[in-house]
Amino acid sequence: MRQTFVLILGVILSTLTAGALGQAQSYEDFSTNDERNNIEVFNRASPSVVNITNSRLVRSFYSLNPQEVPQGSGTGFIWNDDGYIVTNFHVVQQADRVMVTLQNGTTYDARPIGVDPDKDLAVVKIDAPEEELVPITPGDSGLLEVGRKVIAIGNPFGLDTTMTVGVVSALGREIDSVSQRKIRDVIQTDAAINPGNSGGPLLNSLGELVGVNTAIYSPSGASSGIGFAIPVNTVKRIVPELIQYGRVQTPILGITRLPQPEYYRRLWGIDGVIVLDTVEGTDPDQLGMRGLTRVERGRIRLGDVIVAIEDQPVRNEEDYADIIEQYEPGDVVSVKTMRDNRLLEYEIELQAPRR
Repeated sequence: MRQTFVLILGVILSTLTAGALGQAQSYEDFSTNDERNNIEVFNRASPSVVNITNSRLVRSFYSLNPQEVPQGSGTGFIWNDDGYIVTNFHVVQQADRVMVTLQNGTTYDARPIGVDPDKDLAVVKIDAPEEELVPITPGDSGLLEVGRKVIAIGNPFGLDTTMTVGVVSALGREIDSVSQRKIRDVIQTDAAINPGNSGGPLLNSLGELVGVNTAIYSPSGASSGIGFAIPVNTVKRIVPELIQYGRVQTPILGITRLPQPEYYRRLWGIDGVIVLDTVEGTDPDQLGMRGLTRVERGRIRLGDVIVAIEDQPVRNEEDYADIIEQYEPGDVVSVKTMRDNRLLEYEIELQAPRR
């Protein structure tokens, strides 16, 4: 009886093994959920990604004829079907000619539309048929969390349409822009970002734009697992202004600020934005805000020092600029200053920037 049972069990195991081997999946038909998502995102978003090259006209010492010299390359993406392309400011900085190559291989000359060096963003425009333009889909960077998957598509080292995958490593980082102003609320990712990725999209798992890849942190200049991207919520606010006006319409308060403020803040032992003077006809001028004045023997007397705007503390020019750019011309803001050890408060209507 025992021998019969063992024989039957062997037959069953042999049958199951043979069936399993016969039904083994081929690699062509097999993929994990994550692989399928990566492929789907790439297929959806890559037609929106463009290659950007720029050149300068350089005059040789031995010739009077200027020569067009390649200056660099980067990445961008199609913002809308009117032909507007978004990239980093440093990708097109000082370029005499900018060329945009679409995924179908067609290259167009691009004309500059607007730049914001403070946020390292630029918009150029190409005259391409609408059917060749596949706009990217903006997402919401406010929904990102550390650990969420992100995908970068770009042209590192001239290798076009390269995809890398990683996660959000941190949020709320700060990096220096070309203008040396701090870019705040930056996304940190470990998705490989290399030279040539600049200006390309950082995408979420739905293929939506959540950031613009702008920098890597590496002594060698190559990816070391730390890359940065400007959040798309910042991009969505700035790009329409660059398209319409050519620059960001940050309102003005109606004051002039002191040059080399850090030196004087240390000299006087204070925090805040030192008012150098007020602009004639603006609210600070009419409400009695006071700048620096000279008193006996040529000494300088400190006037108003801005310490808060709408109850947000102002310690320096970075704080001041970050707060002001949250508002629009015509908005009225509460401005607190210190003068002669007294706290003063003004209600000031912000003005449009003067050209």
